[in-house]
Amino acid sequence: HQKGKDTRENVRRNFGMPRPEGYRKALRLFQHAEKFGMPLLCFIDTPGADPSMESEERGQAEAIAENIMVMAGLRVPIIATVIGEGGSGGALAIGVGDRLLMLEHTTYSVASPEATAAILWRDASKAPDAARVMRITAQDLLELGIADAIIPEPSGGAHTDPEAATAALGAALRELLAELRQLKTEELLDRRYQKYRSIGKFQERQRASLAVSANGQGLVFP
Repeated sequence: HQKGKDTRENVRRNFGMPRPEGYRKALRLFQHAEKFGMPLLCFIDTPGADPSMESEERGQAEAIAENIMVMAGLRVPIIATVIGEGGSGGALAIGVGDRLLMLEHTTYSVASPEATAAILWRDASKAPDAARVMRITAQDLLELGIADAIIPEPSGGAHTDPEAATAALGAALRELLAELRQLKTEELLDRRYQKYRSIGKFQERQRASLAVSANGQGLVFP
């Protein structure tokens, strides 16, 4: 995705929000890559899919779901990189892969902090609170096991030195591609499946409480 560098480009690129046709174009390229055995490198910078009524009428939800399903089974290595922001299914529709990289100052979330604050507290001004609760930073997602690596950015952000940022990302991509190409196809697919199955797992631990038994003969651990 590309958002553009000024207002005119923002409007022309729909502020980085893809329409169904964009996702279907991406899908054709995914299938083309699989056909010729080429790895996929996806670069994500979108607040989400276009939410307009026109996009919904042309099958936005179906296009996103189709992309996610197909990417999960592509028989070639896939590396997705968040280079700005990744929002909701709009990002996931080009972000299912074997590795997820994030530039140091990027974010990835199910919804924008403003939208989340409006939903939870009916107050969009609480977006900073929502952002902290959502844990949307690259560091948060690495700790949660969703992101696989963080790519350091030059001082002041990647936009201050695009060449240095590109070099750092390029080195990481080459290293990961070499690693993924060593895997047999079935192992690649199985690891991809397990990667997404493990997201969101948690364990409940019941804290033992001490109590005197009815007859006073010792302790009971409920």
